[in-house]
Amino acid sequence: MTQLGYSGGLTIVKNYVLEQRQRQREVFVPLRHDPGHAQVDFGEALAVIGGVERKVHLFVMDLPHSDAGFVQAYPAETTEAFCAGHVAAFAFFGRVPGSILYDNTKLAVARILGDGTRKRTRVFSELQSHYVFADRFGRPGKGNDKGKVEGLMGFTRRNHLVPIPHVVSFDALNEQLLADCRRRFDDRLRGHDETIGERLARVAGGENPRKDGAVSFRLAVVYALAAPAGGIRGGGAGLGIRGAGTGETIIWAQRFES
Repeated sequence: MTQLGYSGGLTIVKNYVLEQRQRQREVFVPLRHDPGHAQVDFGEALAVIGGVERKVHLFVMDLPHSDAGFVQAYPAETTEAFCAGHVAAFAFFGRVPGSILYDNTKLAVARILGDGTRKRTRVFSELQSHYVFADRFGRPGKGNDKGKVEGLMGFTRRNHLVPIPHVVSFDALNEQLLADCRRRFDDRLRGHDETIGERLARVAGGENPRKDGAVSFRLAVVYALAAPAGGIRGGGAGLGIRGAGTGETIIWAQRFES
């Protein structure tokens, strides 16, 4: 520094360096979670199903305001599991959140544009438009943006999947997970006077009840999976799928030639 012509003291330099480091440091503030919002994520665990130890993929939805949670296990992290998890979660809570926070999973985001805008996948757009909820996305590589659902994932692994569960089928495992989610409604977390279930009931007005929608979209997803051609893509004659008893066309799909 002296060779460069600096004639000041060392303390001035140290104070300047400290100030610059503090300006560049990432700052964390306590998060406030309003009613009517959710967080969704996938995770992995082990289970013995039908006598075979295998990896299972956990769909997890957390309602941060009340700390109510929903967990189901699937054979793979696929579009079908993603949609089925949402449908089952909405039915479990009896309502649809006003908005849901995701990471940038390719199941929902086809591409991130240069300005940060997300181009959504077609199936996710159909799911979203049917249930009428807003989406939000975390920063790439920043898991702390959705810390609530990450915490619920860890809680589920430690408390419900250790030791490794032995079940006859995925249906049996999911029944156990649902029972665990319901029992958690009776828990009173630190800093709260009410149980999780009481807080969920108190803020029930913050979400949109769509129990009929949960049935209709599930039928549409099952129909698409059962299509003899093996799937639905663009091209060919149009195929409309209607929800049972709702009178709503919830998917306008296209037949495709294999």
